[in-house]
Amino acid sequence: MPKDQIGYTSREDLIREIQIRLADGIVDVELDREHYDVAIDKSLALYRQLSEGSVEESLLFVNTKEGVTEYTLPSEVQEVRRIYRRGIGTNSGGGTNFDPFDVAFNNMYMLQAGQMGGLATFDAFAQYKETIGRIFGSEYNFLWNRNTKVLKILRNIKHEEEIAVGIYNFIPESVLLSDVLASNWLSSYALAMSKMMLGEARSKYVSGLPGAGGAIQLNGDALKAEGQQELLNLKESLHNMEEGNMPLGFVIG
Repeated sequence: MPKDQIGYTSREDLIREIQIRLADGIVDVELDREHYDVAIDKSLALYRQLSEGSVEESLLFVNTKEGVTEYTLPSEVQEVRRIYRRGIGTNSGGGTNFDPFDVAFNNMYMLQAGQMGGLATFDAFAQYKETIGRIFGSEYNFLWNRNTKVLKILRNIKHEEEIAVGIYNFIPESVLLSDVLASNWLSSYALAMSKMMLGEARSKYVSGLPGAGGAIQLNGDALKAEGQQELLNLKESLHNMEEGNMPLGFVIG
């Protein structure tokens, strides 16, 4: 990792930093690649469970099929907020065009200087679109199963159309590792987990290891105690929003 770079470009960069912070190369650190992967996986899992910085709001476009009401979304999707339709009025492929993301008319005509209209006209038109949407179904009601990732539309689909699904999804690992707010917390938690595993291994040798000058005492119990305290402090820091993000919470509706 370059000195002027914040975060990590890959998991390998993070593992190398953890090894250096454990003094690997000066002393023998008895951890394999699998141990570091477990430590990083645990830190990512807890961060995604407790921090708002692990998710982002986005749109997912789905093409509906005639007679199909259940659709499986990608595994990174955590919550579904709303389902927007582009056409309303009928359920047979016709109806009035109603694109909630088409603002060309609003921006280019109604608010353009020197043209007829203005804020009052814009407000009236916006209320008109909202009323029409409620009457003729501009959105679908749905059920969402977070475990199976199945989205069930509560309507008999009679034609194909493209719908926009408003979702919360997990931010990819590569982005979190390079994130200014998340990377330092993730590295600290992974380091603490590595200390716990290393301490567990070293504490098996209570009487120490044989050496030329007598038994060599290992610091297994000290590493476990240090790692445990760091884990508790880091988890508390998430609750206190010390890493810079809000606590995780979804608004569904």
